[in-house]
Amino acid sequence: MNLPNFLSFVRIFSVPLFIWMVLNHQIYWGLFLFIMAGITDALDGYIANKFDKVTELGTFLDPLADKILLTSAFVTLNVTSLIPLWITLMVVTRDLVIIAGAMVFQVLTGTLKMEPLPISKVNTVMQIILISVVMGSEIFPIWPGIKNIMFAIVVLTTLSSGFIYIYIWTKKAVEKEGS
Repeated sequence: MNLPNFLSFVRIFSVPLFIWMVLNHQIYWGLFLFIMAGITDALDGYIANKFDKVTELGTFLDPLADKILLTSAFVTLNVTSLIPLWITLMVVTRDLVIIAGAMVFQVLTGTLKMEPLPISKVNTVMQIILISVVMGSEIFPIWPGIKNIMFAIVVLTTLSSGFIYIYIWTKKAVEKEGS
């Protein structure tokens, strides 16, 4: 197993501890662990690309680790009333639509390649920042408007990335069917 894949596994296995920390009001340590997980996300991608360590496992494992971490964070923070239900449902629904769309695309075309779009990478970063800001505001004095700005940005990137995936996959499936 290479280092980038190991870091993705670390991110996945940190999720139960993160959930436990948040549910037990250990927000400071939960935020610390979440930020470390976010750093491993950036680090595993950098190492994989810089040192030619991209593997087929890694192309599925990295986005899976992101989905598990971010979905768990949104749901847990919603349960603790730190993030509203509407944005949690939007983020989770977008991920479910992308997963379902990927499965349908694979069945129809047999050509699915897990290549995240730039907007999807931006969306992941914005979601990480939003969660960090929300948790950080429980510990440190933060200008309240920053949360509203981050909510707006996450809504924009979440909807944009979801619609772009659907558009691209639909277009490719129609082209494949027409040829």
